[in-house]
Amino acid sequence: MHLKFSPYLDTDAMLAWRHAIHRQPELGFEEFQTSALVERRLREWGYEVTTGLAGTGLVGSLKFGPGSRRLGLRAEMDALPIQEDTGLPWASEVPGKMHGCGHDGHTTMLLGAAQALAKLHREGKHAMDGMLHLIFQPAEELGGAGGAQRMMKEGLFSRFPCDAVFAMHNMPGMEQGQILFREGACMASSDRATLVFEGCGGHGAMPHLATDPTVVAASTVMALQSIVARNVDPLASAVITVGRLQAGQTYNVIPETAELELSIRALKPEVRDLLEERIRAVAQGQADSFGAQCHITYERGYPVLVNSPAETRLAMGVARSLFGDARVVADADPLCASEDFAYMLEERPGCYLFIGNGDNGHTHGSASGPCNVHNPSFDFNDRNLETGATFWTALAHSFLSTHARI
Repeated sequence: MHLKFSPYLDTDAMLAWRHAIHRQPELGFEEFQTSALVERRLREWGYEVTTGLAGTGLVGSLKFGPGSRRLGLRAEMDALPIQEDTGLPWASEVPGKMHGCGHDGHTTMLLGAAQALAKLHREGKHAMDGMLHLIFQPAEELGGAGGAQRMMKEGLFSRFPCDAVFAMHNMPGMEQGQILFREGACMASSDRATLVFEGCGGHGAMPHLATDPTVVAASTVMALQSIVARNVDPLASAVITVGRLQAGQTYNVIPETAELELSIRALKPEVRDLLEERIRAVAQGQADSFGAQCHITYERGYPVLVNSPAETRLAMGVARSLFGDARVVADADPLCASEDFAYMLEERPGCYLFIGNGDNGHTHGSASGPCNVHNPSFDFNDRNLETGATFWTALAHSFLSTHARI
């Protein structure tokens, strides 16, 4: 099947699109150039294009026949506020911004599939029936204020109904071109808490006349470690990371306040609730024990990303028929990273899958060796452009086939 769709792909064009997008990275809700590039190509190939969802988001729709089946494929377009350090010919030309997560590659893979599917549509020999919606989303990297939720609030699924939705992300450290799946909980929820401890400031030489909030904060950092160790089921996953501890301005003054900022992850909704309950109780208890006040701001971010069984099995079957069993991982480990595609999967069945990016994406330039996403030396692996576009083309063909069954 891989060879069946390869003639419909323009690999040279995909490479040019990916490098053009990479050179001009745009942060969340600022993806004007990227969105315009996608829009031009989709219109050129005959898609009905709707722009302006969540500002810079767009949907390209193509009808293959009178059938009622409706498929959504999603790619994200935004970059990160990181200074690139790859030394590649196509490196970012925008200071302080880079595609450090591979969204340039994700956009290009879906765009390549869009071109191939349009060619199949024109030939009329595709045996496909139904509606295809290609969702190009802004601002995945913005936490709870991301583009998926905003697109949905602006009527994504009411205006572009989908029976199922799918998305794909590259995975550094996994063999290039390997396709990874996980049914059920696949990625963690992501919440944020800010704990402000208020004491009574004073002279560093006379601590007995003050209520030191730094001691409260330090004690809380240690006490928080007991939540995952002693309150969460050892067979469940949870993370509480203190990413920021801030207090005072100089060495000999006890400050009035001290702040902690936490990143909180879970792979089950009930564990997510437990973490909030215990964090609030531990922080308040620590403050009370030292005679200080505690002010808690708790923000719920992305929910747990849950892949539905039937759609995951369908996508896995497509990958196996394309690439063989050896390149498909059927039960990949879950990740404690998070993704706003989780919101879409709360509304529609579907699957979020991964494609191996190798040790590092690029084969040219000064950077080398393994690195992760959100890293100044990261680059999307261009060898995945054909692999990913072929998969999307085959998945759409399978889902919208006149003989499709889920």
